[in-house]
Amino acid sequence: MSFDSSLIESQELRKAWGWLVALGIGLILAGLAAISSPYMGTQIMVVLLGILLIAAGIAQLVSTFHCSGWRGVMLHLLVSILYLVTGFLVLEKPYKGAMGLTLILAAFFLTTGLIRIVVALKERFPGWGWVLLSGAVTALLGIIIWRQFPDSAEWLIGLLVGVDLVFGGWMWVMLGFMFRQIPKHEAPTSTGTM
Repeated sequence: MSFDSSLIESQELRKAWGWLVALGIGLILAGLAAISSPYMGTQIMVVLLGILLIAAGIAQLVSTFHCSGWRGVMLHLLVSILYLVTGFLVLEKPYKGAMGLTLILAAFFLTTGLIRIVVALKERFPGWGWVLLSGAVTALLGIIIWRQFPDSAEWLIGLLVGVDLVFGGWMWVMLGFMFRQIPKHEAPTSTGTM
């Protein structure tokens, strides 16, 4: 006996609607916090980047010692040192880190927005309009970051990340409620004799 895979998929989405709404609400709240204090949001993003780079450097360094017989161990060691130095520099000079992060975010938002737009227009799945709107706003944020650089690097990252979180959260809330409306189907029962 086989089930239609789209029926199974839609039932799984229906079951997960509450988690999607909760995720969306969490993203909206985080976004509103970043918007209300964009300078602090920028500082948090820069510090998180520095911490993540240092953590990646430590993990890479530890794995280097476990792979000491490997031919590429020197490259592995150099990459771990690069992660560590970059992480410490970002934490030591947060404004310069914010400037670098500003450029990275411009590229990230523009690319992510364009991908959302293309996927929404190509696939036309239920709720595709919300994904299209989210993609358009995200791409616009990337353009705004690029055009404002470097004057507003101190506060722009926090503000724009907050706006993106709010729109991304709204998208998940709307998709969650749309998935909730998927009709509930009972699994077919087998009534044959053996």
